[in-house]
Amino acid sequence: MINSQLTVFFLTIAVLLSSFFVINAKHQNRKAFVELQALKSEQYDMETKWGQLQLEQATWAAHGRVEQIASKDLGMIIPSMDSVSIVKP
Repeated sequence: MINSQLTVFFLTIAVLLSSFFVINAKHQNRKAFVELQALKSEQYDMETKWGQLQLEQATWAAHGRVEQIASKDLGMIIPSMDSVSIVKP
C-alpha cells in the first residue's frame, strides 16, 4: 500500500515536471518566433533602404549629370580632333 502510494507520488511529480518543461519549451519557441519575425522585418527594411541607395547612386552617377558638372563646375570641354593624340603601344 505504501509502495503504491509512493509510486503514484513520484509519477505525479514526474508528470508535473514534464508539463513544466513542455510549457517552458513552448514559451522559448514563441520568444524565438517573435524574434525571427522582428529580424525578418528589419531585413525587409534594410533591403528597401539598399534599393533606395542603389537608385540614388545611379542617379548621381548618370552620364548626363557627370558631363554637366564637368563642363559647368570644372570648366572641362570636349577636345577637338586636332588636339587628340593617339598613343600606340
